[in-house]
Amino acid sequence: MSVGLASEKLSLKTKLFYGIGDIGNAIVNSAVQFFLLIFYTDAALLPPALVSSALLVGKIWDAINDPLFGWFSDRVSSKRFGKRRVFMIFGAVPLAISIMLLWFVPSGLGQVGVFIWIMMTFILFDTIWTGTNVPYYSLSSELTEDYDERSSLTSYRMILAVPAYLVGAALTPFVVGLFAVKSTGYGFIGIAYGIIAAAALLISASGLKEKPQIVQNKAEISPWLAIKYTFKNKMFVRLIVAYLLMNVSFALVKTLMAYFVTYQLNMEDQVSIVMGLLLIVVAATIFLWKKISEKWEKGPTYALGMGIGALAIGACFFLPNHTTFLIYIVAVIAGFGFASNWVFPWSMIPDVVEYDRLETGEYRSGMYFGVWGLATKISEALAIAVSGWILALYHYVPNVAQTSQTLFGIRLFFGPIPALFILVSLPLLIWYPIKRATHASVRQQLIEKFGTDQVSGSM
Repeated sequence: MSVGLASEKLSLKTKLFYGIGDIGNAIVNSAVQFFLLIFYTDAALLPPALVSSALLVGKIWDAINDPLFGWFSDRVSSKRFGKRRVFMIFGAVPLAISIMLLWFVPSGLGQVGVFIWIMMTFILFDTIWTGTNVPYYSLSSELTEDYDERSSLTSYRMILAVPAYLVGAALTPFVVGLFAVKSTGYGFIGIAYGIIAAAALLISASGLKEKPQIVQNKAEISPWLAIKYTFKNKMFVRLIVAYLLMNVSFALVKTLMAYFVTYQLNMEDQVSIVMGLLLIVVAATIFLWKKISEKWEKGPTYALGMGIGALAIGACFFLPNHTTFLIYIVAVIAGFGFASNWVFPWSMIPDVVEYDRLETGEYRSGMYFGVWGLATKISEALAIAVSGWILALYHYVPNVAQTSQTLFGIRLFFGPIPALFILVSLPLLIWYPIKRATHASVRQQLIEKFGTDQVSGSM
C-alpha cells in the first residue's frame, strides 16, 4: 500500500451511531409496505381503486425524486451541521409529521378530497423520506474510504435495520389490535413510528462527524451533467445492472411468497413464520459474510451468497402441493445466501465514487445513491406489475384452490425465474474489477491529484 493510504478504522461508536439512523427507516418502511393499503381499505374504509390511483400519482414523483435530492445534497454544505447530517437534523421533525399524516384520513372530505389528501400526504412523506435518506446513505461513502471498513459500517447498519424491519411487520397489527377502532390504532402507529424515525435520525446525526474537506466541497455541475457523469462510470453501471437483476428477483420472491406458501404448500397460517425465519437468518449471518469478504473480495463473495440463495429459491419449484417442513430448510439456506445482499451492494457503491471523483474532483455520493434508489424503485415496480400479469395469465382466482396451471405459474415465477435472473448477474460480480489493490491504486491517484487530505484521515 502506498504512503498516505493508512487504514481508516472507524470506532465502534461511529458504526453504532450510523446504524441507529436506519432503525426508524426500517420500521416505517416495513409498516408502509405491509399495511398502508389495508389501512386505507379496511380501517379508513376507502375504495381500493381510488386509493391505488392516488398512490400511483405519488409513486410517479417517488420515481424521480431520488436523483434530484442526491444532486441537491451534493451541492449543500453547512459548517455547523455538515453536508449530509444537515438533512437528517432539519428533516427529522418534518419526517415525523409526514408519517403521522400518512396514517390519518379526515372525515367528510368526499371522494375528490380523499384522493387529494392521500396523494398529497404520500408525496409529502416520500419527499421528506428521500430528502433525509439519500444523504444518510451517502455517509457510508464519506465516513471512511477504507475498502473493508465500508463493509463493516454497512454490516452494523443492517444488523440493526433487519430486526427493526421485523418489528415493524410484527408489531403493527398487534398494536392496531389493541384499539377498538382500527383507524385509531393506525393513527397511534403513525404517531409512534414518526417519533421513532425522527429520534433515530437525530441520535445518529449527533454521534457522527463528517470530514471537513467533504463538507467544504460543493458539487457545481448541473443535474443533467451529474446524471451523465454517473452513467459514464463503468464500474457503477456494471454494479447497478447486477443489482437491478437481483432486485427484480427479490421483488418477485417477496410478492409471490404468500401465494406460493398459501396455495402450493397449503400453509397460509405459516406465511409470516417463513418470512420471519428467512429474515432472522439474514440478520444472524450478516457479519459472517463481512468476515468472508475480508479474506476474499466483495464481488466474488457477493456472487457466492447470491448463488446459494438462487439455488435454494430455484428448488422451491419441486416442493409438493401440500404441507412440508422443507420450506423451512429452504428459508434458512436462502436467508444465509441472501444476507450477502444486505451487505455488499451498499458497501460497493462507495467504492465506485472514487472513480467519479478522479474525473470530476467532487464528492457526489448523493447522486450515486439517488440513482441507486431510482433503480431500486423501478425494479420493484416492474416486478410487482409482472407478478400481477403472471397471476392473470395463469388464471389465478383468489381464496379458492388453484388449478394445476395456476400453481405451475406461481411455482415458476417464485422459484426458477428469480433464480435465473440472479444466476445471469453472477458473472458481473465474480469478475468485478474493483478489488483491494485497484481501490488502493485509485486512492493513490487521488492523493497525487488532490492531496493527502482528500483521501485519508481516521475517525
